Amino acid sequence: MKKIFLLAVLASGLAFGQSKKVVASDIHWWGYKVAKSEASSHDGTVKVKSGDLVMKGNQLVGGTVVLDMNSINSTDLTGEYQQKLNGHLKNGDFFEVEKFPTATFKITGVKKNNDKIYNSIVTGNLTVKGKTNVVSFPAKISYSKGVVSLVSNKFTIDRQKFDVAYKSTMQDVFVKDDIDMLVKVTAK
Repeated sequence: MKKIFLLAVLASGLAFGQSKKVVASDIHWWGYKVAKSEASSHDGTVKVKSGDLVMKGNQLVGGTVVLDMNSINSTDLTGEYQQKLNGHLKNGDFFEVEKFPTATFKITGVKKNNDKIYNSIVTGNLTVKGKTNVVSFPAKISYSKGVVSLVSNKFTIDRQKFDVAYKSTMQDVFVKDDIDMLVKVTAK
């Protein structure tokens, strides 16, 4: 009887996939503004609070990554200017982290890609500020010795779809709606 139970448990793991806990991550972002005289950008990071990637055999089939929006940090500035931008990103103009302390990406599908480096297209539901939209991006996915690695190519999301709707109060400055992202996640 114990052997039958053990076989059933193993079979269910193979049928539904094995969950691998996220153990390392690097989520990098770029935001852009255009002034009459010049274009500029800010970039930074946001930390992963928790996450798992689900494998079926050696294929990524699902998973969820939770971002800690309180950790959003500009890395192109230092000192007082960095503190001001970080505070601005966390307030109601942008991510409203007191009300929405996390953002979530739930993988809904992974398809093969013909690109030699970025061998997959990852699709999922991104939830930011309580708004959920489908996001897809090219990624290099590898699996070896119980460790799965996902490294995206740079991809773009439209901040307006998530009610991140800040408009500059300066007459000649325009904040672009596009935010570029680069994601690296390792799970085991």
